[in-house]
Amino acid sequence: MMDFIIKSTLSLTVLLAVYHILLEKEKIHQFNRFYLLFSLVFSLSIPFITIEVITESISPLMGKGTIKPGEAAMTIIEDSRDYWLVALWALYAIVTSVLIIRFAKNIRKLTSRIKSNPAIDYKNSKLVLLKEKILPHTFLNTIFINDTDYHNRKIEAELYTHELIHVTQKHTLDILFIEILKMLLWFNPVFIFYKKAIQLNHEFLADEKVVKSYNNVPFYQNLLLSVSNANSSYYLASNLNYSITKKRLIMMTKTTSTTRSMLKKLVLAPLFTGLVFLVCVKTVAQEKKTETQINSTTSVTGMEKYFENTTFRTKDKNGNIISEKSLSQLTSEEKKNIPPPPPPATAPKSKQEKSAQLIDIKNAAGPKYVELIVNNKNNDAVYNIAGIDTRPQFPGGMSEFYKFVGENFKISEEASKMKLNGKVYLIFTIEKDGSLSEFKILRDMGYGTGEEALRVLKLSPNWIPARVNDKPVRVQYSLPISIQTD
Repeated sequence: MMDFIIKSTLSLTVLLAVYHILLEKEKIHQFNRFYLLFSLVFSLSIPFITIEVITESISPLMGKGTIKPGEAAMTIIEDSRDYWLVALWALYAIVTSVLIIRFAKNIRKLTSRIKSNPAIDYKNSKLVLLKEKILPHTFLNTIFINDTDYHNRKIEAELYTHELIHVTQKHTLDILFIEILKMLLWFNPVFIFYKKAIQLNHEFLADEKVVKSYNNVPFYQNLLLSVSNANSSYYLASNLNYSITKKRLIMMTKTTSTTRSMLKKLVLAPLFTGLVFLVCVKTVAQEKKTETQINSTTSVTGMEKYFENTTFRTKDKNGNIISEKSLSQLTSEEKKNIPPPPPPATAPKSKQEKSAQLIDIKNAAGPKYVELIVNNKNNDAVYNIAGIDTRPQFPGGMSEFYKFVGENFKISEEASKMKLNGKVYLIFTIEKDGSLSEFKILRDMGYGTGEEALRVLKLSPNWIPARVNDKPVRVQYSLPISIQTD
């Protein structure tokens, strides 16, 4: 919500400032009407638009693991109750409700006046005759006028024409639109200034039409000044005497060249483009994998590169496959039994042969399957979770495990200030007696989240061990923990 408020307000403010500086003083009122309405729609839409620009960042190559996020997941959320946020939403609901009720009452009052007073068809509008002393004002296709002034012919033709422009150009719809925005986003004062700009532009449009029709600017100016002290009418209506200021009087006699107006319109294209790039563009870092050298293998590619797509199989004494793992899932004992990559068939005799051999080694790929020989004298083979009869269980079920993690996981002070939202990937072994061992962080989010996850796991009570052929066995278990601090 805060992101929406900041981005929309920034756009609204910039566009309104440009309007007052470049456009308001020019006699391009139809274009200005479109500009103001489009600025509102554009500014309220721009926070929902995201343009991602991907940049590459270098990080060490990680072997392809087979950790599945669906295996087990836990969300750790800071234990803090945002009472102030609830209070703000309650305040918003109360104020908005009051404004909606006020809006509805004014609409009802206007419609009641239309129904309860005599009406006369007038060109494309309807004249509603009121007993009270008022100046002509417009709501939708209805023009409200004083009954006595109408019958005594005290209302000049210029005033009828002025109000009729409000009807034919549907200015009331603009006012209703900005009023709805003011109701829903009442905490943002910029909409007040937009309404003033829109209403003044409506008067420019009506004045321009009257001046063209009657071609008597001094008389019309004196007519407006003579009614400028009358009481204002409803805020939802277009009022004849709205803002009888020096701006309106000057605008009646002003002219704008086509070249000048076109140049100012062309300036708006880079303005809107700049706002889009400023507010919508988001730079996303994409990891570019680089090779990491591992000492136990060739220095050209490394073990992780060579065995990147290899599946390591472990068999029991009967030849049955008890586990299938990728390189990153193997224990330290199992990695000791990995056969090294084959040496070159012949020693290079020249620089050309040596260079070609280095290229071959660099691009070499390991076999699809490798069978590991594991010492099974004490039946200490580590099984894969998919190759067992009975899965391991936390005492009381996984709901109790989630509760245990939630109660013991502590968010660091540094992490609590960041908007962290991601996962810590862990792998560990559940022993025959249910204890946990061989912990490893596959990926963490920084700020001590991975170390804290390991600390919590080490506090865990013994699990109910996995079983194969009704005998307890060691099993490797993967656990992604979701961390959310916002």
